[in-house]
Amino acid sequence: MGSEALPPVSALELVGQWQFAPLVTAFVVLAGGLYLWGVLRVRRRHPARPWPLPRTAAFLGGLAVVVLATQSGVGSYDDVLFWDHMVQHLLLLMVAPPLLVVGQPATLLLHASRNPVHTWTKKLLRSHVVTWITWPVFGVVLYVGVIVGTHLTGFMNLVLANETVHGAEHVLFLVAGYLYFLPLVGREPIRWKVSYPSRIFLLFIAMPVDAFTGLALGSESSNPFPNLAIGRPAWAPSPLSDVHIGGAVMWVGGAGLMFVVMLTVFFAWSRETRSDGGLGWLEVARRTNFAAQVSARQDAAASPGAPPSATAASHTESLDDDEEHLAAYNAYLARLNQQHDR
Repeated sequence: MGSEALPPVSALELVGQWQFAPLVTAFVVLAGGLYLWGVLRVRRRHPARPWPLPRTAAFLGGLAVVVLATQSGVGSYDDVLFWDHMVQHLLLLMVAPPLLVVGQPATLLLHASRNPVHTWTKKLLRSHVVTWITWPVFGVVLYVGVIVGTHLTGFMNLVLANETVHGAEHVLFLVAGYLYFLPLVGREPIRWKVSYPSRIFLLFIAMPVDAFTGLALGSESSNPFPNLAIGRPAWAPSPLSDVHIGGAVMWVGGAGLMFVVMLTVFFAWSRETRSDGGLGWLEVARRTNFAAQVSARQDAAASPGAPPSATAASHTESLDDDEEHLAAYNAYLARLNQQHDR
């Protein structure tokens, strides 16, 4: 559909203007079909432990976001309005990938497949190539490079002039977003296991990149993308105003979406912390240390030099006399405090 045929943009038009993208449709149908096949296969093989519904909903939701970003009104106006182009970028880079990651397609494949596919999948996930591209640092560098390289260079002019490059850009956003979010919000059986503080940090450092890109676009004094003015409909804002609005979308929208992801990771961390039964980390540490001290006393009592009767008595005492154990532990803490005071 040419830009001349598009009516002035509105919320109704963004919902009602649809275009058909054969490659996107084929990808979504294939990915969704294979995923649902895996879900049904797991249900048949393990009826007592079916594939979790929230994961299925997340993956299909991610595919739905891809469709909305490329075939709804957002995709129809992306060659006309720069700010709409930026909305599309955020959907493909920061909304669809986390949802696809949470769906855990690789784990589903492992559960649904048998040999040799199961073995091949495990080897692939542990291969040097996958280990490298799923390295969190690589994901951060790729994410930052994609944002800066596609928005603050002349690459946008090429995208506006070449539909093939435009489609490749969509793929680039999906891949970069998926590799960035995979070790940070995913639970796939890859090599990298990132701690929750590190996850939040790696998410946080991406926010200034979104803000910097948005501010740079919003401070332009002239249109940085000449192809944006070609074939522009009369109802559209000026190219410079359009770029300024797009910068605000990147700044505010990007920071807002990243903040939502950070909150999600933080709540997941909180739920995992509360899995200790509500004791709190300090109490858990105290009890762990206490158990270690009791175990050490048992080992000492069971040493070859100890008489059998003493060993049996000490073993019985270690199992039954909690008060003495507690006193021994408190004495241990007192000795630590005395050493600290000296």
